[in-house]
Amino acid sequence: MKRYEKFADEIAGLIRSGVLAPGEKVPSVRHASRTYRVSPSTVFQAYYLLEDRGLIVARARSGYFVREHAQRPLHEPETARSQAQTTEVDVSELVFSVLDSLKDPDTVPFGSAFPSPALFPLPRLARSMAQSVRDMSPQAVITDMTAGNPNLRRQIALRYMISGVQLPMEELVISNGALEALNLCLQCVTAPGDLVAIEAPAFYATLQVLERLKLKAVEIPVHPRDGIDLEVLASRLAELPIKACWFMSSLQNPLGASMSEAKKQALYRLLKQHQVPLIEDDVYAELYFGTQPPKPVKSFDDDGLVMHCGSFSKCLAPGYRVGWVAGGRYAEAIQRLKLMTTISPSVPAQAALADYLQHGGYDRHLRKLRHALEAQQGSMLASAARHFPSSTRVTHPAGGYFLWFEFPATVDSLRLFRLALAQGISLAPGPIFSATRRFENCARLNYGHPWTAQSEQAMALLGRLIASF
Repeated sequence: MKRYEKFADEIAGLIRSGVLAPGEKVPSVRHASRTYRVSPSTVFQAYYLLEDRGLIVARARSGYFVREHAQRPLHEPETARSQAQTTEVDVSELVFSVLDSLKDPDTVPFGSAFPSPALFPLPRLARSMAQSVRDMSPQAVITDMTAGNPNLRRQIALRYMISGVQLPMEELVISNGALEALNLCLQCVTAPGDLVAIEAPAFYATLQVLERLKLKAVEIPVHPRDGIDLEVLASRLAELPIKACWFMSSLQNPLGASMSEAKKQALYRLLKQHQVPLIEDDVYAELYFGTQPPKPVKSFDDDGLVMHCGSFSKCLAPGYRVGWVAGGRYAEAIQRLKLMTTISPSVPAQAALADYLQHGGYDRHLRKLRHALEAQQGSMLASAARHFPSSTRVTHPAGGYFLWFEFPATVDSLRLFRLALAQGISLAPGPIFSATRRFENCARLNYGHPWTAQSEQAMALLGRLIASF
């Protein structure tokens, strides 16, 4: 990373933390150059970058100021209250009805589970695909169908090493996206009828997997900023025969919550005490805002209890369907189960991703992607403050591309979903994120698409619909 990019990230961190508030003037070029001991040219380049990211704005003859992302800031939601201890899961029909709404390309995709494909380097990936297929030996087509392409596993292991996790390549199993990895992990440690601790709210695919495998959910409330409620989890582990936990410790979907490093350590100690395995769903790991990647719970695992699942679908190549799991003590069982089901993800797709990670400028792409998402988050937050009722609450995640909205209690988000869809706007209503169909007045909105006049108009229309309840 160049000096001006590092300096820009330092200023961005001050803005995110509230040290530099909306409307406040940032240090002048002369003052910043003297204080931070960088050249005026470096300061100018950093400020131009922050302008592009939508964080500051230049005012004629006045200098640079933090953008007024929200003239009327919306407050953060409160932690969901703990509910029934165990729940049968039956949400698939509801989820499928929401997913069907995304098939129309003219629909505003606030309900989508992916960022815009325009944010991904698809032409460069295509070149990697062509090059890797040309260079692939006939033998590799067969041998790479076991644990996965060795070059790809090596590149993934290197990224673990950068984040402070020393991981043997033998622990990595390449899968058909993260969802297959998560399914395999769950099947390795549970049987039908078992109890699994999940988040509340939880990503709807979690609920669908539990439903398919005939497992019962134990919902653990999630704070919108700090993550899992460890006191409730400790109580449930002491009271119930929970066989596994499935959590997102960073940038949780749908809230965007991220546990602190200390809290992740405490979570691991608790699970180790009870010898309950953790399936750590970390598919948004690369989409953090700021300079330091969040450490996974896996980084504290000294007993092989954590099965850490990742994917390239959310940050690089959705259609390639390549994910992985660092399976800990369960790696061999996961590998055998995969061979009994899907055998292998696409060998050419694995080879293409390995080539791109090695030669394609992955970190440069990620920086550009993070900056775009951070600017788009600011645009949606500002738009929500302009158009939604003042009693609306919303999360302020430090990464990813989702915001979780809690509307006034009179709002029925399922009815809001149907009304909005009739006007060409999709959203993800709160009940699809709960085994007990809670969060009736909540919705998840995706800001992962470039902000346009159509986006602004859609938010204004949503605001009018919400106010009609």
